[in-house]
Amino acid sequence: MDARFTDEQDEIRRTLRELLGKRCGPEELRAAVDTPAGHDPALWTTLAEQLGLPGLALPETYGGVGCTATELALACEETGRTLAPTPLFATAVLAAPLLLALGTDAQRAALLPRIASGGLTAALAVPGPALATALALTGHDRHGAWAGGGRAGGVQARRAEGGWQLYGQVDQVLDGHSARLLLVAAHTGGFARSRVLLFLVRGDATGLTRVRQTALDATRPQGRIQLRHVPAELLGDETVDALPALARLGDTAAACLAAEAVGAAGRVLERTVEYVGQREQFGRPVGSFQAVKHRLADAYVQVQAARSAAYYAAWSAATEATATTSATTATTGATAATTASAPATAHEETAGGLALAQALEALRRAAAEGIQLHGGIGFTWEHEAHLYFKRAAGDELLFGPVHRLRAHAADAAHVFEEAGT
Repeated sequence: MDARFTDEQDEIRRTLRELLGKRCGPEELRAAVDTPAGHDPALWTTLAEQLGLPGLALPETYGGVGCTATELALACEETGRTLAPTPLFATAVLAAPLLLALGTDAQRAALLPRIASGGLTAALAVPGPALATALALTGHDRHGAWAGGGRAGGVQARRAEGGWQLYGQVDQVLDGHSARLLLVAAHTGGFARSRVLLFLVRGDATGLTRVRQTALDATRPQGRIQLRHVPAELLGDETVDALPALARLGDTAAACLAAEAVGAAGRVLERTVEYVGQREQFGRPVGSFQAVKHRLADAYVQVQAARSAAYYAAWSAATEATATTSATTATTGATAATTASAPATAHEETAGGLALAQALEALRRAAAEGIQLHGGIGFTWEHEAHLYFKRAAGDELLFGPVHRLRAHAADAAHVFEEAGT
């Protein structure tokens, strides 16, 4: 691989950092998370109109920029630096790739240009606290038991006149309370022949109730959705197997999450180094004490190692997705969905998960050091250090824990299997 960034990639990072530096400071961040939506719609519109961020990794055919998962991960690194509360992850990282991979020609043509323009936000609704399992980050369930078992719990789908209806409840849906389009994983076919399919639900659909949840990490808002005989549209057709597509999406999602965590870790470490260089005790800067230098040096090495892992994971995801994306955009819906639903390889399953585990550990370490080395102010609600620590803890609750990310990667790579078994 070529580890150097292209001029275009450097420009994306520079432009996004400058814009977020002006539009997403601590005061703007707190104001945005306190709104009912949990993000600033004006900022999202600016990111869409000036940078094309929602469609960064979508083909130009659908109004996107035509970049890869690498550029999307670099954008996530910059949004992670400021903990920017935007629908970027839920819409561009989770929902849009599934629409591109599994949707029919008509569905892609109708929805993807609106996502690319920033006019349509979307969210992936996976029943239960099983998003990491559905994305094959902490386990690989080839039967979709995480979705509720097909008889009780989760979301059930049944045929109705003119389409489908959904019934059930989903908690912990990222941006689920505000997204204008929901991609809902639901069981269909009865208990004996139960299978998981993905359905499209409008945000204003009849019978849909959405409530914002109180989350540990307020900068990544979550919602609970309740569906009571809600009309829905099947994503793709009934021949599409959604489970491999979700598993394949996990590698890209993990790479973007890792980049986000690295950006946040780098920023909180920068703030801490700046503070200990100014704060004086016993007549000298706190940062001049050897013990403080050692702690910050260890955190710096951990962040840099995590950054390298995140970049590699993004490059790996982009490389693996190139052939799939080309096939998807060049073929009809059923053939494209079959191509995109091919099982992920062991290499794909390990790179993203390992990078995410390393990045979450680095962020937790950097945020903890930041809280302690800021002294009394670091423990206060007014200081933003606790927001970075909550991002690390919140992401680990949603997509981890770290030891399970590593354990699944080891299983996928057959690390502990004896030769010949």
